[in-house]
Amino acid sequence: MPFSVAVAGASGYAGGELLRLLSAHPELEVRTVTAHANAGSPLIAHQPHLRSLAHLTLQETTPEVLAGHDVVFLALPHGRSGEIAAQLGDDAVVVDAGADHRLESAEDWAEYYGGEHHGAWAYGLPELVLADGSKQRERLRGAKRIAVPGCNVTAITLGLAPAIRAGVVEAQDLVSVLAVGPSGAGKTLRTDLLASELLGSAHAYGVGGAHRHNPEIRQNLAKAGAVDPTIAFTPVLVPMARGIHATNAARLAPGATAADVREAFEAAYGEEAFVHVLPAGAQPRTADTVGANTALIGLAVDERAGRAVTYSVLDNLVKGTAGAAVQSTNIALGLAEGLGLSIDGVAP
Repeated sequence: MPFSVAVAGASGYAGGELLRLLSAHPELEVRTVTAHANAGSPLIAHQPHLRSLAHLTLQETTPEVLAGHDVVFLALPHGRSGEIAAQLGDDAVVVDAGADHRLESAEDWAEYYGGEHHGAWAYGLPELVLADGSKQRERLRGAKRIAVPGCNVTAITLGLAPAIRAGVVEAQDLVSVLAVGPSGAGKTLRTDLLASELLGSAHAYGVGGAHRHNPEIRQNLAKAGAVDPTIAFTPVLVPMARGIHATNAARLAPGATAADVREAFEAAYGEEAFVHVLPAGAQPRTADTVGANTALIGLAVDERAGRAVTYSVLDNLVKGTAGAAVQSTNIALGLAEGLGLSIDGVAP
């Protein structure tokens, strides 16, 4: 008997990607989909690519509608998940794809988001290497409440944490510049996300440390062993629907070599199904991760600058959001971690 599933925010990009993955999952059955303004309309009217779920109608997003399921996925704007999750019973596994339960610090929440801080849940990045050498997946086993990481955060964390854990780079003066597809901003109509504004152009946003993913990045790097990490993180919107390409630079620790950097990443990810370190000289492309739950990582060392530079790419809607949610849920339920997920992308 499969686990029953409800997806809130099913008419958006993250909700739609969750549904795409869940539609092929052998142990998770989508029974209820909800929305806000689109409640009452057929799901297929908003997610026309999901033909296998054409029988579903969007219902109101209320605790009453979501109750009674084994797993509830919340793909809602920040500030919405906490209130609803607090009214759901303890029996269900609740997975928040929004920001409400990522940050451990109430002060960070107040500074970057504002409003009520709903507390931190088990963090849904299984491959995050921790300072004691364990992985975050151990904290997900049997979890009833899971917080899915931010997509930019996942790219940066995977690209820096192993080097910090191994002590081959310094945790201060980190720099990360990301090329980001606009689907990460959701379906909300905004002038700067119109095709006529994006095509043939690129522009930075959330600059000067203002982006809301900043405290989450620092939180993760601290878990990997960084003491008071500092990072200049700049996302740049580019005209690709999906994808993140993060260029991450860190000062080499005294005496550290290119071989040490590679050894740190291969030790961290050598046995991972969804994080792949590329051979020396190879660089990852966002196109190779479209539709897949994979993160690809390239490594380089700039000897003249004394910096390690890593290049991490992923599909922001899969490994950056929905794939991480499903992967973490599999772990929490005691299922095979890769169930319903693919390492193969779509080309061209």
